[in-house]
Amino acid sequence: MLPRRTLLLTPFALVAEPVPAAINKMKLSMHQYTSAGSGYRKSLEGWAKAGIKYVEPASNLLDDFLKTDTMASAKRVLTDNGLTIISGAVGVTGLWEPNPKFAENLDVFKQRCEQFAELGAPLVYSPCATSAKFSADDYAKGRGNIRRVAEAAEQFKLKVAAEFVRSSTFMASLPTALRLQREAAHPNFGILFDCYHFWSGPNKFEDMDMIKPGEIIHAHLNDTQDLPRELLDLQSRVVPGDGVAPLAKILRKLVDRGYAGPISVELFLPKFQQADPYELAKEIKVKSEATFKQAGV
Repeated sequence: MLPRRTLLLTPFALVAEPVPAAINKMKLSMHQYTSAGSGYRKSLEGWAKAGIKYVEPASNLLDDFLKTDTMASAKRVLTDNGLTIISGAVGVTGLWEPNPKFAENLDVFKQRCEQFAELGAPLVYSPCATSAKFSADDYAKGRGNIRRVAEAAEQFKLKVAAEFVRSSTFMASLPTALRLQREAAHPNFGILFDCYHFWSGPNKFEDMDMIKPGEIIHAHLNDTQDLPRELLDLQSRVVPGDGVAPLAKILRKLVDRGYAGPISVELFLPKFQQADPYELAKEIKVKSEATFKQAGV
């Protein structure tokens, strides 16, 4: 039997003991650019075998698949392998910044929206990967572009995200992306937060304190090589945990600022894109989950 004093104190000890907060579990996804060399079917099948549940197909791999097969078959590859599509990479740029081909780009975007809606995607995204020169007045035009793109996606019951890109001359930073998002003020539009573009680009960690719940609607997970930032480019990202970015700190802050969606690993180096998708996904899963654990997400 417990001593009487212990029994008397136990209720107070229970009250004083803090109850652990519920932990947000971040969902690991794979972006199809990561295994681009394996094609649409083989990459998805390899990932599923490695235990991946969430995926982000890419339009160029889908196009190659559709040369000899159908959209119905493309969707069956997902469902037969127990995969959930969480976003679509439309492969269309020139949507956010003013440019003479905006109307043409918007038409192609609508075609992509129709495809990804048929696959069951809840959202699509486009990076702001421009190198043109802009003035302050161009940002008002950019807000108009955002609204038109968001309305186009809404026709297909999709949300759309803009990805700020480290080398962009229009939207390279989180503060600029958030400013455009707030000024455009369209409920069908949000920001894609890419860990690589954030950490290797013109941002500081404190910029994440600006994020309000609901503004980040999608995220990409990748690490940064230990190189001078001047030597980094759009392709030189590495597997989470193999670089120098403080990913655990970044992910924890993302969750604290209200993001609770999936996060896709997106890599471009040939050694990843040409690797066996099953073996690569196994490695990515182990290292990403270790990062999640470290972050408490």
